[in-house]
Amino acid sequence: MFGVATASYQVEGGWNEDGKGENVWDYITHLNPSYIYNNDSGDVACDTYHKWKEDVVLLKDFGVNHYRFSLSWSRILPTGFSNTVNAAGVNYYKNLIKELRNNGIEPVITLHHWDFPQPLQDIGGWTNPDMVNYFADYSRIAFKEFGGDVKFWTTFNEPKQTCEGGYGDGTLAPGIRSPGVADYICVYVVLLAHAKAYHIYDEEFRPTQNGSISIVIDAEWAEPASNSTDDMEAAERRLQFTFGLYANPIFNGNWPQVVIDRIKLRSEKENFSKSRLPEFTVEEIAYIKGTYDYFGFNSYSSSLVENVDEAPFGEPSFNNDQRLTILFLGAKESY
Repeated sequence: MFGVATASYQVEGGWNEDGKGENVWDYITHLNPSYIYNNDSGDVACDTYHKWKEDVVLLKDFGVNHYRFSLSWSRILPTGFSNTVNAAGVNYYKNLIKELRNNGIEPVITLHHWDFPQPLQDIGGWTNPDMVNYFADYSRIAFKEFGGDVKFWTTFNEPKQTCEGGYGDGTLAPGIRSPGVADYICVYVVLLAHAKAYHIYDEEFRPTQNGSISIVIDAEWAEPASNSTDDMEAAERRLQFTFGLYANPIFNGNWPQVVIDRIKLRSEKENFSKSRLPEFTVEEIAYIKGTYDYFGFNSYSSSLVENVDEAPFGEPSFNNDQRLTILFLGAKESY
């Protein structure tokens, strides 16, 4: 398998053409043009919406046999809800898939790569548990419309970026800053949404389509800054808070124990009535566990990690929950 990958917002363009609805990146870059460096946006991007045939030629010339791309939820369901399906959006992806297969390139489809309908964000986005069902509706339509020609599916690409960047530190759309609270709620909802989409495919579509479906997780690898036990434990905490937070419920069941313990400890000291980390029910643990056919992992860099003393108890903080300092390329950040 040799392939390349893209994300809908980063390459498609055509942000408001042929019935496409507004997504969170459209909204935030139009509201605040300086949100992205140089006032850039994805309004045009690589213009794949119009140049998809040229792109397939380039892919073939490059010699790839797999192409992973994401669907724009807002292009297929302009309001985010399944009661209005945009035929032009569906046909765009059908034509792309057909062209890929005609050129010997296997399509690998991602359902969510940060392109999220703004109308759904207006009612809470990934902090609203109703998103589990809305994502299920969208997934079912995608499986029905495209599944006959698609053998590889990904539910979410890099949910860490969606939750930590979108709902924690606010660096990514929708730009919500609620570290240590909304980011954890987001992870909880996203994992349930992933599991529901997996079960829908497994029960309703796999028997006839015979494809595979999973999730793609990203994390920065962590190594201890020294051979001390404290630093080794800190590096492990870093991995569990960034990697295990998303992978452990799927591959082993439930949150990593160190994540549960750390957030509970700090939540109590901060006078919360219960842990800021949502608690899975026994049924939810069983529902999420095992919802994978393969393991998808994006890795970009590594860091050295040092243990630190407990930070003062005050405002909730994803960083303070980890209790460590990251040494990376000469920079020093306390988490």
